[in-house]
Amino acid sequence: MLSLISFLVGTSQFVISGILDQVAASVGVSVSAAGQLITVFALANAIGTPIFMVGTAKMDRRNQLLLSLAIIFLGIVSTLALPGFEFLIVSRIILGIGTGIFVVTSYSTAANLALPGRQAGAMSNIALGYSVSLVLGVPIGRVIASAYDWKVIFGGIGIFAVLGFIAVAKTIPPMKSEAPIPLGKQLVMLKNPKILFALCVSLFVFTGYSVVNTYIALLLTSTISIKGGGVSVILFALGIASLFGSKLGGFLTDRFGTTRILIGSMVVQALSLGLVSAFSGYAIVVILLLMVWSIGAWMFGPTQNFNLLSIAPKASGIMLSLNSTFVQLGFAAGAGIGGIAVDGSSILAICWVGTVAVAVALLITFTLLRLTRSLSSERG
Repeated sequence: MLSLISFLVGTSQFVISGILDQVAASVGVSVSAAGQLITVFALANAIGTPIFMVGTAKMDRRNQLLLSLAIIFLGIVSTLALPGFEFLIVSRIILGIGTGIFVVTSYSTAANLALPGRQAGAMSNIALGYSVSLVLGVPIGRVIASAYDWKVIFGGIGIFAVLGFIAVAKTIPPMKSEAPIPLGKQLVMLKNPKILFALCVSLFVFTGYSVVNTYIALLLTSTISIKGGGVSVILFALGIASLFGSKLGGFLTDRFGTTRILIGSMVVQALSLGLVSAFSGYAIVVILLLMVWSIGAWMFGPTQNFNLLSIAPKASGIMLSLNSTFVQLGFAAGAGIGGIAVDGSSILAICWVGTVAVAVALLITFTLLRLTRSLSSERG
């Protein structure tokens, strides 16, 4: 049940990237301006979630889940009922906070409900629901928006959010929440240069991902003249590639270690995005390059989580929380920078911006490796 709800929650976040051109047209703004809807969502998620989690620390997990779904429903209602771009921004802020609370709470709830020894599998099911929103939610959203209106998508999500609220209320038993990690304690971790550098790698990789993914529909329609249902098919293919990449990342990390896979995934991302511009006139090549890019980008996620846990194994909760914040800040930065690039140059500029962002992440990674080696030699 929580996996299904996470699919809906993920769709409410990611579907905008697939219908950004249609949203922009309906509210009378440019596509680059509409891209800021993703920026404000990510910022609200990154900043609002930890504040709300601390504020609701005395609530049990079921009530936190119900609160998150109520906030999401409020964001859906405001999306449907309130006119104009400004109110749409407010709605995305509300959805960003509700989504963040749900994701954090659903992970801990799933682990608590699972049998001993199966907690990781239960948590992975929540992640799977979120990932499948890219595979199915985004392309289906594009189809619905093309046939009817983009608000129909959010109307459907709102209905299922109500059903999810009822299901959680009836099936999830009351359970005490864990003590929240104070924000000050989380920020202290940033004084460790290894942790700070590693989190900055997440920031720049997801900036590079967001700058392209936010404007992916515009990139497809502009560079290879794909229209209507063709965009939905390609978005579905990219979703499959992302799912494959996340599984491949974990598989390869177990066999070859984090460092090689992190560097390999970033090299794949940078090269594939750089080549999109060179082959922009060849539809099949561009689609294949974007699929390779998606695989590389989603290989990075599980590998980086494992890498962060290995840096600070005794502070796993704090590390994952900080990484989530830096990932959302990357989403926000990428959407904002991408809007500037689209306005100031051609749509292909987002590929070069993405390439540069990932290249910076690679430089930080090599710096981190040198730092680690120097610290090891000093101890030796």
